[in-house]
Amino acid sequence: MNLLKDFLILLCRIITILPLLLIMTLFMGRRSIGELPIFDFLILMSLGAVVGADIADPEVEHIHTAVAIVMIGIFQKIIAYCKIRYRSFGEKITFEPVVVIKDGLFLVKNLQRIRYSIDNILYMLRESNVFDISIVKMAVIESNGKLTVQKKSSKETLTREDLHISNSKIDLAYPLIIEGKVYEDVLTHCNQTKEWLVGELKTQGIESLSDIFFASLTDEGKLHVSLYSPNNSAPPLHH
Repeated sequence: MNLLKDFLILLCRIITILPLLLIMTLFMGRRSIGELPIFDFLILMSLGAVVGADIADPEVEHIHTAVAIVMIGIFQKIIAYCKIRYRSFGEKITFEPVVVIKDGLFLVKNLQRIRYSIDNILYMLRESNVFDISIVKMAVIESNGKLTVQKKSSKETLTREDLHISNSKIDLAYPLIIEGKVYEDVLTHCNQTKEWLVGELKTQGIESLSDIFFASLTDEGKLHVSLYSPNNSAPPLHH
């Protein structure tokens, strides 16, 4: 009987607390669900912890959970208002956007500062349908952790009708060198040799592989190199 009673209590808690959680989430606004900047992420984590404790432990006072959910929702709403009303306050509790690629070159110091690996960026570039960083004018890690990519003007998407051609070739470049390590299977796939690579690097004034953060190679033999210390710098970006 005690077990059945506990199950009924659990069912009643689920039936009552989840609609309240839904109402408060809608009250906080769709931004909390869709974009998840750091503060809203913490708010949702707190809501999940409060609700989880209420459902898992029958000894937790149910009314306390309901009050906590309402108070968290109101607190988030107040903070959201302050972020809009007072810009300096919003900047202090939100990550600034960070430029990680400029003119086709990785900004290594920025990557290290936000603790993103080159693999993270390459993955997000592929998600944005970019397979060759040489076509990237600028790529920015936004405050919610997503990557925004601006292609060079010559690589902006056009329709085949605009170009008056029946077929268009997709830019596809294979990662050849990552943090100084050469992947020789890429050279083989692109019908190139180690000697050819050394010669190409010398023509670009690069003597050591350890200076290379990333390099890619296309099927046509086009080599693109991004050094650890590129000669360009990130433009200032703010919210």
